[in-house]
Amino acid sequence: MENSTLISIEALKKIFPTSGGKFTALNGINLTIGKAEFTGVVGPSGSGKTTLLNIIGSLDTPSEGRAVVLGQSISDLNVKQAALLRRSKLGFIFQSYNLLPVYTVFENVEFPLLLLKLDESQRKKMVLESLEWLGLTDKIKSKPAQLSGGECQRVAIARAMVKKPEIVLADEPTANLDAANSHNILKTMVQLNNELKTTFVFATHDDKVISYLKRKISLIDGKVLKDEIIKN
Repeated sequence: MENSTLISIEALKKIFPTSGGKFTALNGINLTIGKAEFTGVVGPSGSGKTTLLNIIGSLDTPSEGRAVVLGQSISDLNVKQAALLRRSKLGFIFQSYNLLPVYTVFENVEFPLLLLKLDESQRKKMVLESLEWLGLTDKIKSKPAQLSGGECQRVAIARAMVKKPEIVLADEPTANLDAANSHNILKTMVQLNNELKTTFVFATHDDKVISYLKRKISLIDGKVLKDEIIKN
C-alpha cells in the first residue's frame, strides 16, 4: 500500500441476517482514499453509507473482501486492537453530537486524551489548541445545555480533532443544523483539512455538505455508482 493511501477497500461486502433471510448492505465495494482528501460517500438512506463508515472506523467488520485502514486490515483486528486504532488514529463526528451533558466543553474535548494517558499539561495544551481552532475559547466552562446546536457540533469537531487524527469520519454531521450553522461548520472542516492535512470522509445526503466535497463517491444499493473528483 502506498504511503499516501490511508484507506484501501477491495471487493467489500457486508451482509446482515434478517428475519426473512439476509440483507446485503455493501456489495463489492472497491476504492482507495488518500491523505488530505475531503471525500463524501453520498446516497439516499439505506444505500450503505453508514455501514461503510462503520467498517472504515473499525466499528464493524466485512462479511467478505478487505478493508485496510492505516495499514491495518480491519478483519484481522481483535477488539482491543480495533479500540486502539480508533483511540489513537481516528476521529468521529456524529449528527447527534454525543456530548456528555454533565461535563464542560473543556472536559468533553479532553475526554479522548484521557484514554491516551497523556499528562495533564499536555492534555490542557492540546484541548486549548483544539478549542481555539474551532473558535470556542469563550465556552470552555459551559455545558452542552448552555450551547446552541452549532456550538455543540463545533465542540464535537474539537473533540474529534484534539488528538490530530489522521482520518476523521463524519456521519451526517449537519443533519441537526440550520443552513447558516451548516456552512460555518463545513468551512471550519475545510480549513482543518487544508491546514492539518487531515483526511475527512463523510456519509451524507445533504446538498450543503456535497457542495464542499473535493471527491464524491455515489453509493446506491450498496454499490459504487460513480466516483468523481469535484473541482470547486
